[in-house]
Amino acid sequence: MNHTELKNRIAGWLDQHRDEQQALLAALVRCPSDNPPGDCAPHGELVAREMEKLGFTAERHRVPDEVLARHGLRSVINVVVRERFGRGPTVALNAHGDVVPAGGGWSTDPYGAEIRDGWMYGRGSAVSKSDFATYAYALRALKDCGAPLAGTVELHFTHDEETGGLAGPGWLLSEGITRPDFAVCASFSYHVTIAHNGCLHLEVKVSGKSAHAARPDTGHDALEAATRILADLYAHRATLSERHSKVAGIDTPTLVVGLIEGGINTNVVPDEVTFRLDRRIIPEEQPEAVEAELRALIEASAAKLPGTRVGITQILLARPFMPIEGAERLADIFCREASLVMGEEVPTNGVPLYADARLYVEAGVPTIMYGAGPRTLLEANGHRADERVPVATLSLASKVVANAIVELLGTSAGPGEGQ
Repeated sequence: MNHTELKNRIAGWLDQHRDEQQALLAALVRCPSDNPPGDCAPHGELVAREMEKLGFTAERHRVPDEVLARHGLRSVINVVVRERFGRGPTVALNAHGDVVPAGGGWSTDPYGAEIRDGWMYGRGSAVSKSDFATYAYALRALKDCGAPLAGTVELHFTHDEETGGLAGPGWLLSEGITRPDFAVCASFSYHVTIAHNGCLHLEVKVSGKSAHAARPDTGHDALEAATRILADLYAHRATLSERHSKVAGIDTPTLVVGLIEGGINTNVVPDEVTFRLDRRIIPEEQPEAVEAELRALIEASAAKLPGTRVGITQILLARPFMPIEGAERLADIFCREASLVMGEEVPTNGVPLYADARLYVEAGVPTIMYGAGPRTLLEANGHRADERVPVATLSLASKVVANAIVELLGTSAGPGEGQ
């Protein structure tokens, strides 16, 4: 059986199982897995049971309490499926099941998995429970169609992407639970993604001295100092538009102050104000230099008001993801197969968010991002109300993934076919 015949068989199998694949995604969306609070073990157990229904052996890897505490999580079960077809490389397919909280503004139940005009709505439907269904059915199609492959395909269904991934793929890799030769991670759109931004989260604590509001001169106002620092940060943010990435899909660095709290009472000079900032790091920047730049700016700003102190704590550092040796071949295969299945040119691009792909690259694994979804994350309403995924792309993306694995690991090809 040559590659073309095998791909046609895979396409037919996936067409026959569209309803089952869609039902799997619906079941996952209906199981809340918000992070925070990060109590995701029930979702991990559901995933394991669903994989067993598909005929796979599901490994349940429960993350130890000390690791959970380090990353602000309550419970995590990461699920690993390994399907060995023959001797050869291992390809890991990774998607995450933890999601940001639903928030308000929805036109439907955020955990209802409602289908409307060809789209499934629900938190996690696009980011990235859809690719649990994409990858699981791609693997099942390869298995049921008797694909002659020289290698192993693994499913890595993890539950810590929204808070950094170190208790998800980071933990699986550091513990030696998996050592893949290639990785494909959830992409949230049907482009082949080869780069993404990094991210730095800093917590800034500004300390002063409380005083009665009738005698503010006897205290040191932490809020006044914080507003000075914030003004300088926002002025610095305006200069970031001068820095541009050369990666298509990624433009400039960004800076957002997302959380702020402080004060004692209305009639008391605030003695402490804390805020957290998010700085996105384009691939051309060095994370250490970005952090040093921000720390110097904050400390210089705080020094302008005597009597106040500032403490800066790194909460998260996610390094940018860029291709490493071996990834170009992987990207070329996926672009070619995606273009054939989608009936249009599917190029490579970068995305301004950060994801688990970087963790595989940091472990030396050639990695790309590819999965179900519309053209862009914005169309999918990722991390927003009415998150959605076009259900037709589930089987299409599975065809692309399965076909690409045939090209990467296939052992039998006709003239001019295969790798």
